Amino acid sequence: MISLDQARQIIAVARAKGREMGLKPLSVCVLDAGGHVLAFEREDGASPGRYEIAHGKAYGAVMLGMPGSAQMARAEAQAYFIGAVNGAFGGKLVPVPGGVLVLQGGAVIGAVGVTGDTSDNDATVAVAGIEAAGFAAQA
Repeated sequence: MISLDQARQIIAVARAKGREMGLKPLSVCVLDAGGHVLAFEREDGASPGRYEIAHGKAYGAVMLGMPGSAQMARAEAQAYFIGAVNGAFGGKLVPVPGGVLVLQGGAVIGAVGVTGDTSDNDATVAVAGIEAAGFAAQA
C-alpha cells in the first residue's frame, strides 16, 4: 500500500528531479492499486489540462498492469486493442511513457503519471520519485 506521505514524497522527488533536469513545469498524479487518486500536484506554469493527462497515464498503467511504454508499443502493434480498452474505461487511458507502475514485492500497488515534458523525461522523474519512496518502478 502507498501511504499519503509516500505519495507526497513521490511527487516531491519527481518535481525536484524535473527541476534538476531543467524540465518544463510538471504535473504528477499518484494512484493506489484500485486506480484512486492519492495525491496530485500541478507546478506553476503547467497548463490546467495536465491533470487529465497525468491521471490517464497512471490510470492506464494500474488498470492494465503495464507501464505507458508497453501500452504505447501495444497501441502501435494492435491499435484496436488499446482503442477497445480505452472505450471500456471511458476514454481515461493515455497510453504513452510517463505512466509508471509502483511495485512492492513484485506486486502492483499503484501507479504514477507525470506529464509536462517529453514522455520519456516524464517517466524518468516518475521512477526517481517511486524509488525515493522505497518502491520498485516499472516504466
